[in-house]
Amino acid sequence: MQQTLLKYLPERAVPDVLSLLEHNRVYLKIVNERVTKHGDYRKLSNGQHQITINASLNKYRFLMTLIHEIAHLVAIQKYGRTIKPHGKEWKFTFQQLMLPFINPSIYPNKLLPLLANHFKNPKASSDTDARLSVALKEYDPENEKHFVYRLPAGSVFRIYNGKVFKKGNKRIKRYECLELNTGKVYLFQPNAEVELLKGY
Repeated sequence: MQQTLLKYLPERAVPDVLSLLEHNRVYLKIVNERVTKHGDYRKLSNGQHQITINASLNKYRFLMTLIHEIAHLVAIQKYGRTIKPHGKEWKFTFQQLMLPFINPSIYPNKLLPLLANHFKNPKASSDTDARLSVALKEYDPENEKHFVYRLPAGSVFRIYNGKVFKKGNKRIKRYECLELNTGKVYLFQPNAEVELLKGY
């Protein structure tokens, strides 16, 4: 397990993560990318705890996602199954578990203030924290994706399911984008990753 974790996590984080996994008897499953989520936790019918994480995540997001999922397990064990999935008990547990990892031996200095700010009140998904999400994506391998907020108004782009949109105006935090096929307007997070279509 240690060798596997070294492939996916910052090296200095591995001993503490291994200890968390062993202490909570977690079966860690690393899978091909799922577009809708970075990871999940479930208790299997045999009583085993399974956490599934996308293999495609960079090591800093992988660590954060893994601790997010361990926090679900720990919060349920401590407070019971009736708690809200991302309620105050989970937030507190996530903060406590993540705190030892928010240091310069594990995360780059430029991420530390963004992480500190995020963990004042962690969200169900780090993707909803646009500044942190964009900063984390800088550590992803090069790809052909673009952030919606960086596209010029009027740009045409495609999303993961093949639907094609035209970027419109910003409405407070999100961007209005017109789906070309249906004429419906959808709101996009500024840090949504999309494929820019040229020639429109």
